[in-house]
Amino acid sequence: MSTHFDIQARWPELFASLDAVTTTHIINTLASGWHEGWEPNREDVKNLTDYARGTIDKAEYARRADAAARAHEARSPAI
Repeated sequence: MSTHFDIQARWPELFASLDAVTTTHIINTLASGWHEGWEPNREDVKNLTDYARGTIDKAEYARRADAAARAHEARSPAI
């Protein structure tokens, strides 16, 4: 896990069309998970910013999040 939370600097294009309030909400949401040990990837950030921007609806957001979780589980070693 990285020691510096730099999501907006890492993928500025995903935040480009969002206003400051929405950007702050997204960063806070991602930071909450990051503090718990989750490392956001570009796909996760794009899913959330697309939803915030209105380019996808709640159902598509949930579908993408579910697909990402299943893919992560498939890559994780069994305990």
